[in-house]
Amino acid sequence: MARVPIQDGELEAAVLGVGEPLVLVPTALAADQLLPLAERLRTRFGVVHYHRRGYAGSSPAMPPGSVARDAADCAQLLAALAVERAHLLGTSYSAAVALQLAIDHPNLVHTLTLVEPPPVHGPADAAFRAANTALLADRRARGATAAADHFLTTTTGPDWRSRLDEAVPGSSAQVLRDSHTFLDADIPALLAWDCDDSTAARVRCPVLHVAGSDHGPLFHGVGGLIRRWLPAADQVTIAGTGHDVTFTHPDVLAEVLVPFLVRHPVG
Repeated sequence: MARVPIQDGELEAAVLGVGEPLVLVPTALAADQLLPLAERLRTRFGVVHYHRRGYAGSSPAMPPGSVARDAADCAQLLAALAVERAHLLGTSYSAAVALQLAIDHPNLVHTLTLVEPPPVHGPADAAFRAANTALLADRRARGATAAADHFLTTTTGPDWRSRLDEAVPGSSAQVLRDSHTFLDADIPALLAWDCDDSTAARVRCPVLHVAGSDHGPLFHGVGGLIRRWLPAADQVTIAGTGHDVTFTHPDVLAEVLVPFLVRHPVG
């Protein structure tokens, strides 16, 4: 990956494949969670795969984080890569970043795909905030690495290291190295993210919302929130998948994503 200069820093980035530009906005904690999906899409698209501030070799993230700042960084990266208009995909935390980019820079975003968006502002907002408050308390008490390990053991299982490394070799060690960004920048950024009906209404591009059927109670009702915010959005639920569908089922997700993108060609 090349280090691409942006305002006040650099982002590691690579363009995989040739074709219409498709930007995969990296989510929180796992820098390369979207790499397996990128590898499956590179035969049809020019996939922009990059690392946000605070991840891998990109510039450090200065706490507290900001969804709007991450969106602005992505816009600057696309300008540096001479990408004028692109398909955009975000998952979990980065679905908020992708949505914010479509709000702030509508001319850049040709289509918007939101995979398992976060529960903030939805029916489980209070429970989600309480869970993150407990996680941040654990971080203060035991440190970022221990808190991230406990979080992944609880949410993914005790074999989380082998599962990550099977999909992307070396990614479990990278997760622990980047855990301070997840806990000190990304979580505060998401909890402070301000988005409502009127803000989301500024999105004008075609939207696809993808959910996992088994994503857990915190994410129940997110589909209703997206329908309220973006009533024209296509909605797809992938059976037998959870919140980490981008990582566990990239082939199935690609099968859902490609027809949507083909229906809305850039230019």
